[in-house]
Amino acid sequence: MSSQGPPVDWVSLGLGIGFGVLVRLLLLKRDYRHYPGYPAGFVSQVTIAFFAAVIGGAFFPALVAKEYQAATFLVLAATQFTGLRKIEVAKLSAIDKLTLVERGPSYIQGIAQEFEERNYLVMGVAVATALAASIVGQEFGHVWSWVAGLVTGVVVALIAYVVKSGPELGDVCEVELVPLKFEKGSLLYAGPVMLMEVGLPKARERFLKDGVGIVLTPKTPRGAGAIWDLGQRQAIVYNLYEIVGSKTDIGYGERIPICRMDLPEGTGIAGVGIIPIANDPKRIAECVRRTPLLETAKAHAVHSPALIAWERSHEEGK
Repeated sequence: MSSQGPPVDWVSLGLGIGFGVLVRLLLLKRDYRHYPGYPAGFVSQVTIAFFAAVIGGAFFPALVAKEYQAATFLVLAATQFTGLRKIEVAKLSAIDKLTLVERGPSYIQGIAQEFEERNYLVMGVAVATALAASIVGQEFGHVWSWVAGLVTGVVVALIAYVVKSGPELGDVCEVELVPLKFEKGSLLYAGPVMLMEVGLPKARERFLKDGVGIVLTPKTPRGAGAIWDLGQRQAIVYNLYEIVGSKTDIGYGERIPICRMDLPEGTGIAGVGIIPIANDPKRIAECVRRTPLLETAKAHAVHSPALIAWERSHEEGK
């Protein structure tokens, strides 16, 4: 006679999978990054989330049933999400070559890493829900198993939704709109920051008529380090290009949005210049503030002169 393990706990398994997929649906949206696309991108992301939820929901029931080989296989399957991240990077990098304002490698890595991390988040929600339902069900019966699973699922789903977003540029930098101006004839300035040289008179007229300047002043060491990061600055101009547009096209290189540091002074202030299609000052400032703080920029911390001046001004204001 062949020995059989304990029966499968379908309640904990089903609740774990259900809440795992629900969390991914709550976190899934199409925004200014134009990714994922519709409908193929949504289908692929939801399908991957379903597999992640199955892995998380089945892990603890597999251990209870003493199916150790199955549990090991589930852990190995979870490692495949790293490979999916590499596929996303390759796909987005190929698309990036055909845009006037590129996302940049740092931004692409951040998007792909975010999708990978959210699959792990799905697994975590599924594990927590299945674990609570299974333990309570074994002690108090199936009715309380449903109650424990539903309560735990709702709580961890809300926690996952709250922590879904990381820090934004507005959390670490002051954003100020300023008029664009020219000095020494053709040098374009946003506040004190020299952006570039514009040689054509008509192009200079266009910047003065329709252009918008932005000055970024760090208010934390992380903010000072972030705007020194080239990938972060590329993310800023990409967000502006996607949300408010830019009056540029192939062959109009001088009209492409630009973000540069205040050099050679090295004050730690950054300037942005753009000729927007939707010239809405509030929308432009909010767009810059809501630019996500990239992983490549989070590790940097610089005590720049601009940061020191900002801290002093706020201490005096108090």
